Amino acid sequence: MNEMIAHLTPALPVILAGLLAAATPWYGLRKAITLAGPLLAAAMWFAVAAPGTYGVIEVAGHTLETFRFDATSRLWGLVFIIAAFLNALYGLHGRSRLQDAAALIYAGAGVGAVFAGDLLTLFFFWELTALASVFLIWASATPSAYRAGLRYLVIQVLSGVLLLTGAVIHADAAGSWRFDAIGLDSPGGAVILIAFAIKAAFPLVHNWMTESYPKATPFGAVVLSAFTTKLAIYALARGFAGEDILIQIGVVMALFPVFFALVADDLRKTLAYSLMSQLGVMVAAIGLGGQMAIGGAAAMAVASVLYKGLLFMTMGAVLAQAGTVQASRLGGLWRAMPLTALFTLAGSAAIMAVPLTVGFAGKALALTAFAREGMDLVWLALMAASAAAVLHTGIKIPYMAFFAPPREGGVDVSKVKEAPAGMLMAMGLAAFLCVYLGINYGALYDLLPYRATYDPFSYGHVISQLQVIAAVLAAFALLARLGLYPRPRPGEILDVDWLYRRLGYGVARWGWLMTDRLWASMDNVVMRLGKRAAARLHETFSPIGTLSRDIPSGALTIWTGALLALVLIVAYFAS
Repeated sequence: MNEMIAHLTPALPVILAGLLAAATPWYGLRKAITLAGPLLAAAMWFAVAAPGTYGVIEVAGHTLETFRFDATSRLWGLVFIIAAFLNALYGLHGRSRLQDAAALIYAGAGVGAVFAGDLLTLFFFWELTALASVFLIWASATPSAYRAGLRYLVIQVLSGVLLLTGAVIHADAAGSWRFDAIGLDSPGGAVILIAFAIKAAFPLVHNWMTESYPKATPFGAVVLSAFTTKLAIYALARGFAGEDILIQIGVVMALFPVFFALVADDLRKTLAYSLMSQLGVMVAAIGLGGQMAIGGAAAMAVASVLYKGLLFMTMGAVLAQAGTVQASRLGGLWRAMPLTALFTLAGSAAIMAVPLTVGFAGKALALTAFAREGMDLVWLALMAASAAAVLHTGIKIPYMAFFAPPREGGVDVSKVKEAPAGMLMAMGLAAFLCVYLGINYGALYDLLPYRATYDPFSYGHVISQLQVIAAVLAAFALLARLGLYPRPRPGEILDVDWLYRRLGYGVARWGWLMTDRLWASMDNVVMRLGKRAAARLHETFSPIGTLSRDIPSGALTIWTGALLALVLIVAYFAS
C-alpha cells in the first residue's frame, strides 16, 4: 500500500479535494475535505522511502515525470503542503465553495509543479496555478478586483506561454524535456527565465502582485502569498542557479519596494511590496550559487511562507473584523483583537530576523554566503534592505493596526471583535512554527538541498543583528516623535503600473477617441462625395438631364462626321 501511494504525486489528493469541495454544498463535509486533502498529501510525502522519480507516465511519445522527489523538491513540496493545511484551517469559517475549491486546486498545482521532473508537466501545473488562483481575487466581487484579476490572469498566462515556448526550443536542442539546470546560454534559456521572472515578480513585471494581493479576499490573499512567487524561486534555483545577472536583479528587487512599502496606506499592499523585497534577497542568493547560498534561498523561502503567510493572515483577520486595512483608519485594535495582535508581533519578529525566529535562521544563511564570497557591496545592499524591512513591515504593520492611537473618523474599536477560532488556530500554528524553526534551526537546515553546518547563533552575528534592529527601532521612535515618519494617507500607490494604468490607458483612450472622430469625418466626406455623385448622375441621366435634351441636327451631323472620320483614320493605320 505504501509503495503504491509513494508512486503518486502528493498534488493529486489536494487537487481532488478541491474538485470535491466545489461539488459539495454541505459546509461541514466541505471543510473536512479541505483539511483532509493536505493531510493526505503530507502522508504521501512521508511515505516516500528514498529519493527518486515516481509517477512516470507515457503520453503521445513523451515521458512525463509527475513525482520527482529529491533534495530540492522535497523541501518546497513539504512547505507547500503545510501552507495548504494552514490555509484550510484559516478558512474554516468561510462559506464560499468557490474559494475553498480554488485554494485547494491552486495549492495542489503548486505542489505538482515543484515535484514535476519535466518541462511539460511543469507547464501544466504552472498554468493551473494561474487559472485557479484568479478566482481568489474575483471572489471579492468588486469592480477593482475584477479588473485586477483580469490583469493578473493575462500576465500569468503570458508567463505560461513563454515557459512553453522556451521549453519547446530547449527540448528540441537538448533532445529531452527533463527539467534540470538550464542556464541562460542554452537554447530557449532566456525565454524560460523571463517566464520564471514574471512569477517571481521581478522589477517591471511585479505589479500583478502588488495590485492583486490587496484586492483579493481576506482568505484569498493568504493563499496567494504562499505559492506563486515561491514556486518561481524554486524554478530559478532548479534551472538558473549561479547566473550572475540574478545577483544584480535581486539587489534591485530588494531595494526598489522599500519606499512604496513605507508610504502605502493599504497594509496588505505594504506586505506585497515587502514580499517583493524578501524575494529579491532569495533571487540574489540563487544568482550567487553554491551550497550555502542556495540553502539560504531555500531557507528564506520556507521562512517567507510562514511569516509572510502569518502577517497576511493577521491583516486578513483585521479586514474581516474591522472592515478595512487602511492604516489611515486603524489604530488601537489590540484591545479588541489581542490574540491577533500577539500573532502579528510574532510574524513581525520573524520578518525582522529577530534571533530565535525562523527569519533569523534563514536570512543568516543567505547573507553569510555573500560575506564569505567577499561581495561586500552586495552584502551591504541586502543588509540595508533587511534593515528597511524592520521599518516598513516589522514596525509599521503592528503599530499602525494595533498600537497607534485610534484615528479620528476611523474604525470604532468598541465594535470590533476578535477573529474567528479557525483564523486564530491557523495564526497560532504559523506563529509556533516561526519560533520553533528559529530555535530548532537544525530541523530546517536538515531539509535544505545541501546540508548546512552553519551556526547562525554565533556571538558576532546575534549582536550585529540586534544592533541593526535596535538602530531601526530608535530611528522610528525619533522620526515618529519629530513627525517625520510618513503619515498614512488614503489613496492608491502606483509605481511602474502607472505606465499602463494611467499613461497607457490615457493613450489608448485618446487613440480610440481620435479613431472614432476620424471615422466620423471620413463618413461625412464619403457622404458628401456620394451626394455630389448622385446629383451629377441625376443631372446627366434623369428625364430632364443633359442626355435627355434635344440636340440640334447640325451639331449632331458634325459629331457623327467627326466620329466616322476618326474610325476611318484608325482603320487605315491599323491595316
